[in-house]
Amino acid sequence: MPKIIGKRMHILYINQNFRTPAEPGGTRSYWIARELIKNGHTITMLTANPLAKVQKEVKQIDGITVIYLKEPYSQEMSIAERLKTFVSFSLKSILEARRQKGIDLVIATSTPLTVGIPALYLKWFKKIPYVFEVRDLWPEVPIQMGAFKNPAIIKSTRWFEKTLYRNAKHVVALSPGMQEGVMKYIPKEKTSMIPNMSKIDEFWPREPDRKLLKQLDLQPDTFKVIYLGAVGLANSADYIIDAAFLLKDDPSIEFVFLSKGSNENRLKERCKQSGLNNVKFLGFFPMKETSEIVNLCDVSLVTFANLPILYTNSPNKLFDSLSAGKPIIVNSAGWTKQMVEENNCGFFVLPEQPEDLAEKIKLLQSNPALTAKMGRNSRLLAETKFDKSILCSEFAAMIQNLTI
Repeated sequence: MPKIIGKRMHILYINQNFRTPAEPGGTRSYWIARELIKNGHTITMLTANPLAKVQKEVKQIDGITVIYLKEPYSQEMSIAERLKTFVSFSLKSILEARRQKGIDLVIATSTPLTVGIPALYLKWFKKIPYVFEVRDLWPEVPIQMGAFKNPAIIKSTRWFEKTLYRNAKHVVALSPGMQEGVMKYIPKEKTSMIPNMSKIDEFWPREPDRKLLKQLDLQPDTFKVIYLGAVGLANSADYIIDAAFLLKDDPSIEFVFLSKGSNENRLKERCKQSGLNNVKFLGFFPMKETSEIVNLCDVSLVTFANLPILYTNSPNKLFDSLSAGKPIIVNSAGWTKQMVEENNCGFFVLPEQPEDLAEKIKLLQSNPALTAKMGRNSRLLAETKFDKSILCSEFAAMIQNLTI
């Protein structure tokens, strides 16, 4: 079969949670799409808009044709409600994909795993190949977290996962552990490991914005510990609050949450009930504002529940923190532990011992030279290994070298 090197393709890119840099949330698909456009491809992005007032809206965003389908979603939804939304989006995506002309390739990116439904449909009924991107090992994540308990559901979702991988032209995994999970079903040569990306031109170390400190009601001279992103069941935010409680009598340390999620209100109430004045919940911001706030802080936390499947995570917050030149404290005994230890850019802490986290925070606070050195090592790692310019080019090269 001929290689498609040099061929300009019309690519249908399916991501239920597509975000641009002007919006809060992960922007991986935006940067990959931009790189594919640079390589001569045409990109149609199929995504959902939970706040839409119309059933369908089409926008041109930086060269990407983005089709927004109305589909409600919120962190407060039950598991059953979320599954209903995921399936609904997939079925709507099939109808919309059928309307698209001249599609040469599909890229479907999880989560949820159900974005693979329209990709499979197009493969089986339209003979259009697809690349599947694995951002979480579903269904293993909800299985280990106890969300899926019914044996029939577990068996059927694992069958669907295997079917998606085996029918894909290629599978991209976002961490070594995810790649190993995929390789249970397909050979290594059908997979690539392309992790989440640093954005060194969006996050970088610089002089802090003192006016912003005041606007956010943060103290000017405290040692600031930041947590970015979701605070759902998987993120072990209570572990951070436990550490904050241990340090509550130390006015020189502040904890900053840039977050959203199903647990946020409960966490706020817990802090209120415990009299924790050292924890600030600032909300969720677009990339530019997030970068400014991260720059005000001294160390970044990347925490997850103590489950083996979560050791495979490739979280955006980690790579943004590398770019920002911050030491990183992780509590997952997987590839992120190996990364921070081998590159001397942070610490691993025991996931069920918040006193270990409190101790490492105090260690960094009392050693400015160590904090600065680890921050420099973080930035160097972002620049030389994980920047989007490197990894998007790798993704585009993988696409170019597929055979169809």
